[in-house]
Amino acid sequence: MAASSAKHDVFQAIADPTRRKLLKLLSKEEMPVTAISEHFPISRTAVSKHLRVLADAGLVKERKAGRETRYKLEPEPLYELKDWLQYFELFWENKLSALRLFVELDVKEIGNRNPAIEKTEEKKD
Repeated sequence: MAASSAKHDVFQAIADPTRRKLLKLLSKEEMPVTAISEHFPISRTAVSKHLRVLADAGLVKERKAGRETRYKLEPEPLYELKDWLQYFELFWENKLSALRLFVELDVKEIGNRNPAIEKTEEKKD
């Protein structure tokens, strides 16, 4: 199921910390709901509801194995999410670079006005 046609948006699905923990857990191996539930302080029914949201968003697949349902991570929607976030990373990098430059220039300027700060900076090196 493509993320765009999913019942739940990927962003909504990963917004909950329990569902993020579920994704991490399922990234290691396919697991039945009973084994998954052992990792959480909530009921198996609650875990199943979280798994349903993740499945509706295309983030996990379920398959029947005898009488149990096993779940595994489907990472493709996360790649789409990563690509979307990567666009905005450019803005974060630019802001962080500008902040670093501002701080470095400010420290140098203050040091030029105050010899005591300059001596402290020399001792650190």
